[in-house]
Amino acid sequence: MKNSVFAATLAMIVAFAGTAFASDVCDVPKDEWQPMEALQAKLEADGWTIKKMKVDDGCYKTHATDAEGQQVKAYFNPKTFEAVKTKTKAEKQRKNTRP
Repeated sequence: MKNSVFAATLAMIVAFAGTAFASDVCDVPKDEWQPMEALQAKLEADGWTIKKMKVDDGCYKTHATDAEGQQVKAYFNPKTFEAVKTKTKAEKQRKNTRP
């Protein structure tokens, strides 16, 4: 149940993210950030497999496989762990194959 709620939330974020850029929403002062390891633990508890994590444009950027087995690149607010921008490999492939 937890994974399906997370997946549904993530899908809505992707749908409404539009052209929002990570740096526009990741302007949290560094002293308010939660540890990157806490985000990794949360995502792994939600069924994600993390390949790489780093700080990018003030966000935590992850390359991972989500609970549904899709490869995902996602940006998270370092204070709230809210997903602010995501892109799956399938979305990228669809975009590249459009006429």
